[in-house]
Amino acid sequence: MTHISLPDTFLWGVATAGHQNEGDNSASDTWFLEHTTPSLFREPSGPACRGYEHWAADLDLAAGLGLNAFRFSVEWARVEPERGVVAPDALDHYERRVDGCLERGLAPLVTFNHFTAPHWFAADGSWTSADAPARFAEQCDRVMARFGDRIAYAVTLNEPNLEQLLQAGAKLPPEAEAVKLQMLAAAARAAGSDTYASANVIPADRQDEFQAAFTRAHRAAREAIKARRGDLPVGVSIAIADEVAVPGGEERRDAKRAAVYDHWLREARDDDFIGVQNYERIVHGPDGEVTVEGELNGMGTVIAPGSLAGAVRYAHEVSQVPVLVTEHGIQTPDDAQRAAFVPAAVEELAAEVGAGTPVLGYCHWTLLDNFEWIFGYDAQLGLHTVDRDTFERHPKPSAQAYANVVRSHRQAIAAHSGN
Repeated sequence: MTHISLPDTFLWGVATAGHQNEGDNSASDTWFLEHTTPSLFREPSGPACRGYEHWAADLDLAAGLGLNAFRFSVEWARVEPERGVVAPDALDHYERRVDGCLERGLAPLVTFNHFTAPHWFAADGSWTSADAPARFAEQCDRVMARFGDRIAYAVTLNEPNLEQLLQAGAKLPPEAEAVKLQMLAAAARAAGSDTYASANVIPADRQDEFQAAFTRAHRAAREAIKARRGDLPVGVSIAIADEVAVPGGEERRDAKRAAVYDHWLREARDDDFIGVQNYERIVHGPDGEVTVEGELNGMGTVIAPGSLAGAVRYAHEVSQVPVLVTEHGIQTPDDAQRAAFVPAAVEELAAEVGAGTPVLGYCHWTLLDNFEWIFGYDAQLGLHTVDRDTFERHPKPSAQAYANVVRSHRQAIAAHSGN
């Protein structure tokens, strides 16, 4: 076990997201799209994991693993279900959750937008509307006014580059793009609007427009958060694969990085940290992506524990700010793969920290098997299963494997400080 690299301030956490976990997020754009015909979503989110109800028990699960951080999102659609109508009970709920984190020794890592937005926002131009940055800044301000004094880190937007990553890697079949367009057009008609858009189902021909819009929103959010509390670390999280090249593949690798990551890594130079969300390694050759021999994850790429360290290294090289691993995990129905993958990935990350890359913490995605967007409940990334009828949580062996990693690193720190 590594003894050299991770500081005692290192955050060990899990990452969750409101829509995927809480259930019945019925005032949101994603809920509306799940119930649109046609829909790109395999199934509706419905009650999800009933996390809105069972949040305290879920915090207990995280604390029971020996963690000291918990990432969750505040659902804008719950807080402002109609334009200009704020729901005090929703703010009460999230305030209780922040306090619940603190009571259990968990640093609250708050995401201000994890893809989902209010239905009214989606039907009124979404992120590309002229007033979108101001509307999002208002939401950030009301959240900060309520409990911003007690949170540890603020993530403005979750993976604003996800669609570029999916399209650059041809992760979705061509027919998915057609269904996406049909779904958004049907949603606009059903909403009585000229347009309908949502953060993680963006048409291919609107990518540049949305990147510019997300950038404006991020800056406005950062300003609103800092206005309430200047010392709170603020950043954006991006989806980032570990892009590596075999001889002759460097040009393709660099083009992928430029198209998918570099805008946000440069933007992060004005932030306090960059959030890295890594799930796979992509190998580039002179003629395209190279198939590597080895055991595959559920995304169809070879399991590569070193991918996180590689993504972290590149993110810091370009952004020049510390890295917070806001998500890392493995999509697989075989939990033995996860139980082996997490310790191996953390060891590679620890070596990267030992080599000088500043990393603030590690959040595993995710605490529970939950709603995975267009894939519904078929994709498993959790440390616990959730009974779809009773909503009981049951730990997988990987939960204990992660807890063992955390404990061994903390013991190493204690032993070192005792010398």
